[in-house]
Amino acid sequence: MASAFMAFLHHLFAFTLTACLIYEFVGYRQNLTIEEARRIQRIDLVYGISAGLLLIVGLLRVFFFEKGASFYAQSPFFWVKMVTFAIVGLLSIDPTIRYIRWNKLLKENQPPVTSEAEFKRTRLLLWLELTGIVIILFSAAMMARGIGV
Repeated sequence: MASAFMAFLHHLFAFTLTACLIYEFVGYRQNLTIEEARRIQRIDLVYGISAGLLLIVGLLRVFFFEKGASFYAQSPFFWVKMVTFAIVGLLSIDPTIRYIRWNKLLKENQPPVTSEAEFKRTRLLLWLELTGIVIILFSAAMMARGIGV
């Protein structure tokens, strides 16, 4: 029962993270309203929290609830998944910093101003993060079936 509950939590946080990232990708644009910018900030916060909880639950599953750390350590897809998760996390730093920088303007009830270059950079980073999620999902399926071990 505990293993099933941990799997549920792992999937819940993974889908929450993915939904937040998709919302950011779709919702982020130039000339955001104040409310749209605040919503993206809140979604990004949930994204970060779900990523942290996903990592914690995932590691608990590796060490205590699933096939054991030795199984995962032998799997090349486990390492692809972990490295890609770390890369996605690093890629997410820049957009998060951008959203935090909006606070001064939003406190003054002014919408954020985004240059064309900033907009393109953030859109690219969000697209790369989504691509990373696809790689993680593929790796998880391969890993769970012991492919490559």
